[in-house]
Amino acid sequence: MGIHAYFRSLNELERIIRCPGKFKFEEHSVSAHSWKVVQYAKTLADIEEKHGVTVDWKKLYEITSSHDYGEIFIGDIKTPVKHSSMELRKLIQQVEEGMVQHFIEEHIPEDFKAIFRQQLREGKDESVEGLILEVADKMDQVYEAFAELQRGNTEKEFIVMYRNALVKIKHIELHCVDYFLNEILPDMVNEESLSPIDIKRITEEALAL
Repeated sequence: MGIHAYFRSLNELERIIRCPGKFKFEEHSVSAHSWKVVQYAKTLADIEEKHGVTVDWKKLYEITSSHDYGEIFIGDIKTPVKHSSMELRKLIQQVEEGMVQHFIEEHIPEDFKAIFRQQLREGKDESVEGLILEVADKMDQVYEAFAELQRGNTEKEFIVMYRNALVKIKHIELHCVDYFLNEILPDMVNEESLSPIDIKRITEEALAL
């Protein structure tokens, strides 16, 4: 089927719902998540460049736009489950990467295989682009969970998601992280809310860790 198989498979990301099995006021697909991560990453990279950091934009767009492609094969596994142990996280990653590689070998023409291996690789690493991806990915968890908490969703998983994502972001050493924590997050937390959940307290506790 060639590259058509890849293009056709992208539709499946629209049907995979994030955080399955929990009540949500608003559903988010993996496809929508990936699009938002690209948007966050663009601005985060701009902030880095303003501080004199060199950004490989081609790499950034490749890894941010494709970072969850493997979920076509394994679905969206809840973050608390995925990160419950390092061993489990590695096993899940191995399965996901293996299925992506199998797809490439089976469907992608030979002269494009190396390109697809590069584009669909695991993008989170210690490079500037990999760290920006990590921040952008966690930022979308923050925004998704915040929206549910703000509307009064008392599902504990969203509190855990919000707190853990903030803690992860805080410990990544980038200029854009400082900007997010000092300029963007306060605007978010200070939005009017009728929620019975004390979002400000949860935020302060997370940032103190």
